Amino acid sequence: MEVLLGLRPSILCCPLSTCQSKRRYFNLRPRASLNEGNDSFYQAAIERASLRLRESHSPDPLLVDPYVGCLLPSNSLKDMNQQLHPYCLATKFIDDKLLETIQSSDGLKQVVLLTDGLDTRSYRLNWPTSTLIFDICPTQVFRGAVQKLQDAGAKIPRGCMSFHIPSESFDIENVLRSKGFSGTRPSIWVFQGFPVVNLASFKDILSIVSNLAMKGCLFLGEIPVWLAETEVADLSATKTWLDNLFMSYGFRVKAIEYDEVARNLSKDSARRASGVGTSIIFVAEHLRFSDDQMETWRSEFQRIEEEGDEEGFEEL
Repeated sequence: MEVLLGLRPSILCCPLSTCQSKRRYFNLRPRASLNEGNDSFYQAAIERASLRLRESHSPDPLLVDPYVGCLLPSNSLKDMNQQLHPYCLATKFIDDKLLETIQSSDGLKQVVLLTDGLDTRSYRLNWPTSTLIFDICPTQVFRGAVQKLQDAGAKIPRGCMSFHIPSESFDIENVLRSKGFSGTRPSIWVFQGFPVVNLASFKDILSIVSNLAMKGCLFLGEIPVWLAETEVADLSATKTWLDNLFMSYGFRVKAIEYDEVARNLSKDSARRASGVGTSIIFVAEHLRFSDDQMETWRSEFQRIEEEGDEEGFEEL
């Protein structure tokens, strides 16, 4: 289920003719409609929502999503499987890491979610006041979901703001900036459910995050193992690949095993997760300065240099 199939995003990358940045344009536009009954990406998003619904109604829920039911058919709980799914473990881990990081970090008010359009984190998590939430996802899925959520009474926590960033946008970076995102302020980024069909598309996402996130910011989430093109059972090779990939974009990454998450949550074997190995939970720290940080410092150095030249001229 974690592996997204079917649609191939057409990602266009064009270098900007400027000496200020190596930034590229990114178009994460799916080629087909995402709201058709036979659409494989939309069906994968529905399956993830179904897993959250079923976990919410289990006798000992790992997480509770009070809004997901409005996104699904009324018979979604039929033949409910009580077995804990790794997607739910990953979701719980991401939820907890998000809130823990935000609550323990002064000035961290920007959250960027790369999602499938049916994610409910904007509504169901207890965000601190003044948090800005940027949801990058397919427009057609988002529009249908947000209307259902609003009809069900779902609201963004008081004092917070949420912005939809269409994944179809030609320049994701500048659209984020136009909505109020700042690369000179701390941020945290989440990747779960966003449609990637090959390694090149995920590399483009890494590039976007690397360009916009300040040094020290976190990027966390869940990615399909098949991106690594290694044997699923070869955990060592997969971790080495992950290290090399993320470091090439300025991230120090750690892979988190599902069993480790389950142990930390004290989940017993009666509801042991099935299907572990098809995805990787990761937490990455950004080691580089953002483009906006570099531009700010470049401007400041230029100002100091110009002031120094003026003072020297006056002395002469």
